[in-house]
Amino acid sequence: MADKDSSDVSTQQANNPLTRKLSKILESRLDNDKDMLEALKYLSTLLGENSLRTRRNLRSDIEKRSLAINEEFLSAFQSVKEQLDCVYGNVKAMNDCCQDMTSRLKAAKEQTHDLISQTTKLQTERQKLEMKVQVADAFLSKFQLKPEEIKILRGTRDGQLHKDFFSALGRVKQIHTDCKVLLRTNQQTAGLEIMESMALHQESSYERLYRWTQNECRTLTADSIDVPLLLCQAMEALQDRPVLFKYSLDEFGTARRSAVVRGFIDALTRGGPGGTPRPIELHSHDPLRYVGDMLAWLHQVSASEKEHLQNLLKLIQATDSQIEEILGHVTEGVCRPFKVRVEQVLLSQQDPVTLYKLDNLLKFYHHTIGQIIVKEAALLSTIAEIQDLSHRMFFNSLTSHANKLLDKVELPPADLGGTASLTQSLQLLKDVLACHDASVVPVDDKKQDFKQILSCMVDPLLQMCSMSASRLSTVDMAAHIINSIYLMQSSLALYEFTDTRLEMLQAQIDAHVDTLTSEQASFVLNNTGLATIYNTIQQYQPSQGPLSSLSGMDTLAVKSGMNKFDSYLATPDSLVLPQCSFLLSALIRENVKLRSIELICEAYQQIYQAIHHPSNGYSEPQSIVPRTPSQVVKLLS
Repeated sequence: MADKDSSDVSTQQANNPLTRKLSKILESRLDNDKDMLEALKYLSTLLGENSLRTRRNLRSDIEKRSLAINEEFLSAFQSVKEQLDCVYGNVKAMNDCCQDMTSRLKAAKEQTHDLISQTTKLQTERQKLEMKVQVADAFLSKFQLKPEEIKILRGTRDGQLHKDFFSALGRVKQIHTDCKVLLRTNQQTAGLEIMESMALHQESSYERLYRWTQNECRTLTADSIDVPLLLCQAMEALQDRPVLFKYSLDEFGTARRSAVVRGFIDALTRGGPGGTPRPIELHSHDPLRYVGDMLAWLHQVSASEKEHLQNLLKLIQATDSQIEEILGHVTEGVCRPFKVRVEQVLLSQQDPVTLYKLDNLLKFYHHTIGQIIVKEAALLSTIAEIQDLSHRMFFNSLTSHANKLLDKVELPPADLGGTASLTQSLQLLKDVLACHDASVVPVDDKKQDFKQILSCMVDPLLQMCSMSASRLSTVDMAAHIINSIYLMQSSLALYEFTDTRLEMLQAQIDAHVDTLTSEQASFVLNNTGLATIYNTIQQYQPSQGPLSSLSGMDTLAVKSGMNKFDSYLATPDSLVLPQCSFLLSALIRENVKLRSIELICEAYQQIYQAIHHPSNGYSEPQSIVPRTPSQVVKLLS
């Protein structure tokens, strides 16, 4: 019960406010309470001295001070309030103004709603119209010419061509081509109208371009020209109009033709600028130089004109036939003056060598110029005609020379060599063949010419030699013909394509060498007395009895012949035909000697065998023919 009372007392003490406050004060730790420390520090500033009175009046002093502070705050806040009231008034006025403006805007919006709708609609339409304008501008820029382009196409009064003319013409062509796309759409009417307009522009432009091109081509008449690039572009553009293109080419060809003719006449009569080179006709006394200079000029001008034509057509793919046709037309003008002059030279010339040189010269330039212009061109045809004339006149000259040889045949000289006519003719033949050998004509032509030349000269010369030797003896004829043919053979052996003719001549020499060989052997046998013995043995028949019993075949006669033959064996050169010594060829002389010795040895062998044959009745044949055939061969070889 006592415990219960003590706990109640403790509870009452705990619930006492003063007790709680004291407990709180006692329990508090002032060193950790910053606010408390600050408050105490502030209170220390309020107390002057720590006295009882001061402590008793502390509360009133604090309250007074708080009241003063509040009064200061009130006065300061009063000015703020006044300012806020002013701001409030302004804001309220602004709000009233905004409300008024909102009402007015609402009323204006209700009034302008139709206008805004109409404005929006107009803006939409404006955007559409702007888009249409852009489309129209794009359409016009693609399908219409600019004013400056139209002005360029129409040109100026002086007829000159603007440098941008071809770009403008290309624009017209492009528009005309693009209109085909419009024809596949719903804009067919516009496409047709634009195509018609562009077609008119094209036709007028091409007509003006053609006239300008004609005028430009007519001015290209100088000896040496530089084709302007603008003219090349004009030819390229005119290619779309084949008729106008052809007419322009013809105009260029006509201008160049007159320039070439004038240049040729000037080269013949006036020479080059300042007299260098000299006029070609100053060399008219020298046929080869005269004709050669003319041909060289024609070759040079043909190459130059082809180059000019290629420069004119360098921007287009011109066909060879077009170039060849115009080039043939350009060079055609000089054909007549050239032909007349060369024909005069040919007709006044009788020398076969000169004629043949002219023939080869014409052949060479016909081949050379033929690499520049087509063979159907008038210039090449003219050169071919003149070359054919020179060819015929050359062979006519050779034939005439050969006929003269046969009309008046000379007698052979005493040494049986070649006649003067033969020597002159062979010199002529060598000069002709030398010209032919030095020419640059094709090999087949050379071979054919050689064949004709040799036929015209060699056959008549052989015939002349036969006629010249017809009144001579057999031996003299053989020697003379051998010498004549040897001279021909020596002349022909220096040149090609003569093998066949040389073989024919060698065959004739061999035939006459056989004759001369037989005569030389007969001469030796006759002079040694063995000819009668040999002939008797050749004709002997066993039915006639022993050979020794025949007339002239007795032992004494045979011994006498053998003694003379021994003398011949001692000096074989003592019995040589004079005609053999006249032979010009040492090889032929040696051949005649060897072959005649073979015949003599064969005859001696037959005589030896006949004498030694027992049936022929010769006693002691060794004493009659003491030398064996082999010994005789050895002595004569």
